[in-house]
Amino acid sequence: MVKIGSIELGDFPLLLAPMEDVSDPPFRALCKEHGADLMYTEFISSEGLIRDAAKSMQKLDIFEYERPIGIQIFGSEIESMRKATEITAAAGPDIIDINYGCPVKKVACKGAGAGILQDIPKMVSMTREIVNSTHLPVTVKTRLGWDEDTKYIVEVAERLQDVGIQGISIHGRTRKQMYKGDADWTLISEVKNNPRMRIPVFGNGDIDTPEKAVEYRDRYGVDGIMIGRASIGYPWVFNEIKHFMATGTHLAPPTISDRVDAAGKHLSMAVRWKGEHLGLVEMRRHYANYFKGLPHFKEYRMQLVTGESVDLVNATLEEIRGMFQDQY
Repeated sequence: MVKIGSIELGDFPLLLAPMEDVSDPPFRALCKEHGADLMYTEFISSEGLIRDAAKSMQKLDIFEYERPIGIQIFGSEIESMRKATEITAAAGPDIIDINYGCPVKKVACKGAGAGILQDIPKMVSMTREIVNSTHLPVTVKTRLGWDEDTKYIVEVAERLQDVGIQGISIHGRTRKQMYKGDADWTLISEVKNNPRMRIPVFGNGDIDTPEKAVEYRDRYGVDGIMIGRASIGYPWVFNEIKHFMATGTHLAPPTISDRVDAAGKHLSMAVRWKGEHLGLVEMRRHYANYFKGLPHFKEYRMQLVTGESVDLVNATLEEIRGMFQDQY
């Protein structure tokens, strides 16, 4: 049984990665429904929380059915992160996660996210301060290092464990790689197989099929897998992996009706959470993923992303169901 603190996650948990503009409550609800064992929010700016910025505060929204749920925070100032931890804990998550992995320029070049991989002593000090300022278990999401010459993750993971984190998720790329090239899981495996490590180690990067999940579990010995991009528009990936791990056989892929129902449910929850205008706008990035692989989909996609009311978008979704249900 894999545990973070006292939270039991099963024998080989599948985690939903925290993804900016993706891992919001509507998307998380679908992933939970389809088998995610532990989910994290989008990352939240510590400075935004301290300033009471509306966008940051709204990202603290979590719901009972999501549990166990972790809220992820990021920032470059230790004192701001300590204050943000207290604000975050008051929102009632099960876990607080620290983002030491985001590679995007506006975050990393200010010393937050993966930027802190250039200052390991500060990373350790910040982590200690966060652990000491909350009763909740603290986890970390990070990368192998800043670049090819600074892949210190084996030592870093040990030092973070020593200051009290209770789980670590490692993306198998450096910051310099961004999302290019293949993720390298060999160092993730070294972290897991370090005899000094006592906390669960989760691997992240490039898992997009049940076969790959089983292969990487067996080859690298991790405690669980964190899934990010493969789940966008395809929340079924969690149960598909679980089924394959249990039986060695594949679940039938979602039908066109399943896809339409999921997109419609996602839209409905987005509108309920953000209001009609914002809900419609924020759903636009998801449609191409829900209907990936459909022939001649461009025209429908244009209708979905330009529809100015929920009724119009739902009408287009029903049109898609009618057009493709005999083929898929």
